[in-house]
Amino acid sequence: MSPGPQSGGDGGNAGEVGRAQAPEAWRGIAFDTRMATVDFRVGERAHITVESDVCRSCTTKACVTACPADLFAPTSDGGILFNYEECFECGTCYMVCNHDGAITWTYPDGGQGVVFHHG
Repeated sequence: MSPGPQSGGDGGNAGEVGRAQAPEAWRGIAFDTRMATVDFRVGERAHITVESDVCRSCTTKACVTACPADLFAPTSDGGILFNYEECFECGTCYMVCNHDGAITWTYPDGGQGVVFHHG
């Protein structure tokens, strides 16, 4: 008989159990505490740029409320001020923006951006 998925003495579930327990490790831990395990390596090139002139015609400013890092701020002239230095690189701003050309999103240069620490 050929070995099946349950061979190896662990019942074949060790990998599944490990994956199932990973989210449990963060349960009950505040978002700010989780983010304390992250380094932001700021590159010289901004990986997200915001064209404030395009943003002036936006009536929703969805990026301001959607950004989990709270990095977008409306300006008094109707534009948007953005700070990429602590961006999570999630792309939420890009997804919620409904104005072509308002937000340009790319990955940070190699070795830059968010670095997660485990354990």
